[in-house]
Amino acid sequence: MLTTLFDKSFLQSISVDESVWFDQHFTPVVCPVFYAETLADLALTPNDPAFAEREVRKIADKFPQMSGYPCASHFTMIVGDLLGEVAPMDGRVPIPGGRHVKSGERRGIVFDESPEALAFIRWQRGDFIALERLYASGFRRGLAALDLTAQRDILHSFGIDQKIVKSLADAKAFASGIATGNDKAFERLRIAVTLFDIPKHLHETILRRWNETSRPPLSEFAPYAAYAMMVELFFQLALANPNLISTERPSNRMDIAYLFYLPFSQVFVSSDKLHRKCVPLFLRDDQQFVWGIDLKADLARMNAHYLTLPESERERGVMAFAHLPPKTGDFLTAQIYDRFGKNWREGSYEVELDDDAKKRLADDILSLAESTETIPAPDDPDNPIFICGHWPGAFTSGRAVGGSYRRIIQTIFPIPLNRFASSQCPTCRFTSRTSWPTCK
Repeated sequence: MLTTLFDKSFLQSISVDESVWFDQHFTPVVCPVFYAETLADLALTPNDPAFAEREVRKIADKFPQMSGYPCASHFTMIVGDLLGEVAPMDGRVPIPGGRHVKSGERRGIVFDESPEALAFIRWQRGDFIALERLYASGFRRGLAALDLTAQRDILHSFGIDQKIVKSLADAKAFASGIATGNDKAFERLRIAVTLFDIPKHLHETILRRWNETSRPPLSEFAPYAAYAMMVELFFQLALANPNLISTERPSNRMDIAYLFYLPFSQVFVSSDKLHRKCVPLFLRDDQQFVWGIDLKADLARMNAHYLTLPESERERGVMAFAHLPPKTGDFLTAQIYDRFGKNWREGSYEVELDDDAKKRLADDILSLAESTETIPAPDDPDNPIFICGHWPGAFTSGRAVGGSYRRIIQTIFPIPLNRFASSQCPTCRFTSRTSWPTCK
């Protein structure tokens, strides 16, 4: 499935039923900005906390339960990039944590449920802790106090205004020139370290590495740090022109932060107008922006389509009857799949397993998931490994699709072929749901 970054505006707009098909046919990338935005809604109505909790619970009910992957924070990846831990920028999802384990001859990586995912599960039950409310209130106060007009005035004092930055494309070009230029490599590195407030105790280590690697340009030395710097400078420069990004909406600061996570997806879906204007400027050739309103309509059509199936078929569970999007009916989701490769339309792409094979596979996975024998990260890319995650509670979801059946998360299900396989790059150590090329 396709790694798909989404924002709060999209998840908030879709129904619970529609969220099932988003979770089923895409691999949602859950970035920290989404979590922070949702948590901030706990302070949405200070005089009516019950209403705010209901709104957060509505979002939590649609949180990806099966195929979503938490993405490491952009600050962590910027620091790691400067220190030599390469951040993948080709659609793979850098997942924080992970324990390399061994069980018999099997090796694997076990990811415990992320704190964010556990929080959303609590929120589905209406269980909120006092610290979360305090954080939400502080976050909203900080956002309200953010003075984008003052930032614009600083730019104007340097002669940077709408006469210089006439379009978003201009802002992107200027930002790219600063972040990715080949000259004045040390000055560009210093800007990145200062801009992102890199801890001072790491400065010497970063500078030593830069010298040892023959003082390359920032875009070669730390490609993700250079990209993040470009995003930040783009936002600052776009503020210089009031017709591009408004200084009257502090929330624009948060919306732009989603772009830090764009390299770790193949698709970005949003219903936010600022994203619709800005994101296409940053897309790689192998990425696609999808307008959230269009995808919502497609997911609603898909839900209606699946409800036409016999009830006996639906009771088998979505992994059995909808492991791929419908191949007829001109669905937008199918068109997105086509954009990234048409092989999915050919044949069933399933390996049929007999009962004994299913049991062996289940035993292998469970033995790794429960293993306490940790091992160093392996260097052999040809020795396959399992990637295991822990699901809290029972393997069922309370989401009723169309009111007529329950979504079943099956422990053993048909394995699709010629799809994007889980793997870990032996060089950069980032685990992902997409196949990885050799790191450069």
